Parts: sequence; C-alpha cells; structure tokens
Amino acid sequence: MRLVHVVTLVSDDGAFGGPTSVAAAQLEECAARGHDVTLVALWRAKGTARAPERVGAGGVVPFVSRPAWRVVPGRGCLGLMHPLLLWDLWRTLGRADAVHLHAGRDLVSLAGLAMARLRRKDYVTQTHGMVEPRTAPVARIFDRLFVPLLRGARGCLVLTERERRELAEVLGPDGPPLLSLPNGLRVSAGRDTDRPRAGHEVIFLARLHPRKRPEAFVEMAALVHKEFSDARFTLYGADEGSLPGVRRLIGDRGIGDVVSYGGALDHSAALEAYRRAAVYVLPSVQEPFPMTVLEALAEGTPVVCTDSSGIAAELARREAALVTDGSPEALADAVSRLLADAELRHRLAEAGRRAIDEVFSIRAVVDRLEHLYRNRPGRT
Repeated sequence: MRLVHVVTLVSDDGAFGGPTSVAAAQLEECAARGHDVTLVALWRAKGTARAPERVGAGGVVPFVSRPAWRVVPGRGCLGLMHPLLLWDLWRTLGRADAVHLHAGRDLVSLAGLAMARLRRKDYVTQTHGMVEPRTAPVARIFDRLFVPLLRGARGCLVLTERERRELAEVLGPDGPPLLSLPNGLRVSAGRDTDRPRAGHEVIFLARLHPRKRPEAFVEMAALVHKEFSDARFTLYGADEGSLPGVRRLIGDRGIGDVVSYGGALDHSAALEAYRRAAVYVLPSVQEPFPMTVLEALAEGTPVVCTDSSGIAAELARREAALVTDGSPEALADAVSRLLADAELRHRLAEAGRRAIDEVFSIRAVVDRLEHLYRNRPGRT
C-alpha cells in the first residue's frame, strides 16, 4: 500500500515531541513490511540546516516538507504553516491508498484534513490527546472548520479512556468510531542495554514546559544530593518557557555544580543520553502516553514517573517503573532507592524491557493499523 502520514512539525530539537515520534515509528515499521510510505510535515531547525530527504531510524521514511513559518503570532504550533505545503499535501495525498493524520488544533492538521476530503480519500486520525473540549473564542472559531473534518474520518485513534471521553464530547454523536491504539515503540534488535553505566547520572528529558514540571526535578535533585554527593543531574529538552525558572531555582538551592541544562537533543543523542543515565525521571502530570518513558525503558534505563501518567498503572502492575505521587519528596525517595540498590535498578530495567516487548511493541500496533487501513472499522 501507498501510505501517507501527516504530522504538524518535524524539528532538529524534537519540539513537537510524541506525535512526530509516533508517526515516524509507525512508518518505519510499515516500510519494513514493504509498504510505500511518506511523511508530510513542516520542518524547523536551528540556523540554516536544510530538511532531510528522509527521516526515522536509518533514514527509511521519505520526508516531504516546507520550512515552518509563523503565520499566526503567539499561538505556538497552531500558527505554523507554509503556503506551498498545501500543494505538497494535494500532490502526495492524491497518490495515497491510505491517509493517516496526526491531528491537533493547528493549521497543518486543518490543511491535511481538508486536502484528504477534497481528494476523496478515506483517512484515519490520531489526536494524541491534543483535541480536548475548549470554550475559548479562538478554539470555537477554529472548530467550525476543524471538527466537521474530524467527523469525516473512518476512525479516530485514542490512547486512553480519558482521551476517548474528551474526543467524544468534541465530536458529538455523529463522530466516527473511536478506536484504542497504544503508541508502539520500534526497538533495534541489536540494542545493547546491558552495558555498565558509569556514575550516578539522573536525567530529565522532555520539553521544559510547566506541564512537564522541570522545577520538580530540580527540587528532587536538591534533596537527593544531600544523600548522594556524587550524583549528577541533567535536564535535556527544548525550552518552552520554564528554563529561566529552572535556572533561578538551581541558583536558589545552591546546586549549580551538580545540576545542569544540556539543551535540546536530536533522537540519536537522546537515546545515547538514556544509555548513559542511571535513572530517568519524568515529573510531568496528566501525561496521556509519555513516549520518553517508553524510550528510556527500551534502552534499559530505570524510570521514575508519576501516577497520573496514562501508562503508570500498567508499569506499576509489571513492577517496570517506580511510580510516585509526583511530589519532589516522593521523586527523591524513589531516585535514592535506585541509586542505592544496583539490584533494584537491574530488576526494573529487565521488567521495563519486557513491558516494551509484550505491550508497547510497534509490531502489534502496526498489525492493527494495517487492518484498519484495509477495512472500515465498526463503531465502538
């Protein structure tokens, strides 16, 4: 099959996060099964770096892109667009056997939905928790165009029951079937997850955004440092407003020699950071499906997360992560336990790898996607 996925943004700093990683992983697996795949998105890079012709692990996914222009100021990714992307969408979707739109409330998603409808293509959507009920005037105006196009999908893929409820409220009774689909992770068969990890490095790897709570990571680091003076703490990720506060807090706590900001990382550098770390900590709350947690588990890195994560219950049941209430004190207690106990780190790493292989594998996800692309789903 000729498969086309549309996502809002691909960037060298991973700023759009989960939707881009999910789209790339799905297409990589589809390509490995012999499908003709294409990803369409805007491209953004620091400096003048040109967009790659292919993306994904090993560069297997052809990439059609235009530079990301901010055509609506002050609206984050919602206001990014390039006029020539409309032509790219028209041309690329016209050749597709199946169209998969990773859609949020933004101009690229709106354009992709509209072009799929104009091209009379069946399409599926995956909203990644980005489409919630909104009453703000801008959202209500946008939804007059956006929601009818979402209703035209042959199916909408959801991660969690919360997302199902919220999307059902947005779409109303005339919406398409809402189909559960986990985010699958593509893991290299030859990955080396058992190599020794030097030192006690604890990392945060996510956008520096209030929902990710990087300040809680710093507070945790200050507490752990009192017990483990050799531990070092690094925050990685694109700044989305929280970096000044993080730096002030590091200074206030007097831990500038043990806590540092490592900047944004591309995907390969992020994987290497997981492999070096003794512990990965994600303090964010109400995270529907944290791909960074899955990436860390796949690399054999013990994980500390919060109980409001959409996958926390499954990880806790499998004893594949230490799940906390998200307070700095609880995070610090979990990290200290791991730093003090090499056997516990090993058990968590083993359980985490099993969770990836048995539950969160991209193989099982794409089995379901292939069936969906070929067959119209029943209402669920």
